[in-house]
Amino acid sequence: MHRTLNLPNVVRSSAQSGAKGHVAVNIGQAAKESGISAKMIRYYEDIGLVPCPGRTGGGYRDYGLADIHRLQFIRRARDLGFSLERVRELLRLWSDRRRSRADVKALALEHIGELEARAAELRQMIRTLRHLANACDGSNRPDCPIIEELEAGCAACGA
Repeated sequence: MHRTLNLPNVVRSSAQSGAKGHVAVNIGQAAKESGISAKMIRYYEDIGLVPCPGRTGGGYRDYGLADIHRLQFIRRARDLGFSLERVRELLRLWSDRRRSRADVKALALEHIGELEARAAELRQMIRTLRHLANACDGSNRPDCPIIEELEAGCAACGA
């Protein structure tokens, strides 16, 4: 699915943007179009996940269509649960036109395995909590099997 960008028609002069006819937006507009907060965009710039954009004459960030597209790619990968390091690898593969589908698939399958392991852990937590909730009659008495189990777990950890 490819989203149509809803960018304002702001055209910077070649002296400001380095390219005549360059469509540019500020960080707030880039955030809106990509679904990534301005704070996260700045963080991604700081860690080198996205290149620092050009600047306007006034020193404001100046994002072009390629920047927005990259941010949308990152957002989609993060929505699928990829770590920042995996996103970095996906970006490298995305920009490598000689990439192998096998490399991309291997990355995706490894991530699926991690997600399945996490899902199994969550299912076990649900079973444990359901068992504890079923052991509690919900009365107004102060003794509580849920609290007792949590406390016993703390004692077992040496807390």
